[in-house]
Amino acid sequence: MATSPDDMMAAVTAGMAARTGRTLEEWTALVQTTSGVDPLDQNAVRRWLKDVHGVPQNTQWAIAFEVARQAGWVQPDVDGYVDAQYSGRKAALRPVYDALEAALLGLGDDVRREGRSTYVPFVRARQFAAVAATTATRVDVGLRLVDPPDDPRLVPATAPGSATYKVGVTDPAEVADLLPLLRAAYEQNG
Repeated sequence: MATSPDDMMAAVTAGMAARTGRTLEEWTALVQTTSGVDPLDQNAVRRWLKDVHGVPQNTQWAIAFEVARQAGWVQPDVDGYVDAQYSGRKAALRPVYDALEAALLGLGDDVRREGRSTYVPFVRARQFAAVAATTATRVDVGLRLVDPPDDPRLVPATAPGSATYKVGVTDPAEVADLLPLLRAAYEQNG
């Protein structure tokens, strides 16, 4: 099982030719020479791959990532992703994110955070929580819960990340009350 973004990329690219008829290098060359899209616009590259060639989603991501990398894009580190998510109209939500990050990392020494463009996953043996600035006034905490606690704040969800439930947070002071839910997700994904 792929355990990191690099492992996932390797798994997707290893079987790419069998799934799509082209290797990563062949897809990259095709995008660069015939797509007509900006190689740094990963969304446009993914749309072109899907619409013109029917490329599956994870393969789209791998190809678009490589095309952008070859065009000079440098993947941000986790802090870079977080800074980008909590800037502009969502900058006022940074204290909410910081409180959630501290609480989630405080659940155990085995918790790590990863970077994504729209949310921050928190991972143990697998992702158990994801934090996303959903609106300019609310951060959603997605939780993977197999056996959810009885809590009226939990709303069924499919995002952010691999969440099965989510809770909206608008103030850092709310985080302390969420600790039992965060711990439940942590413990159910060990």
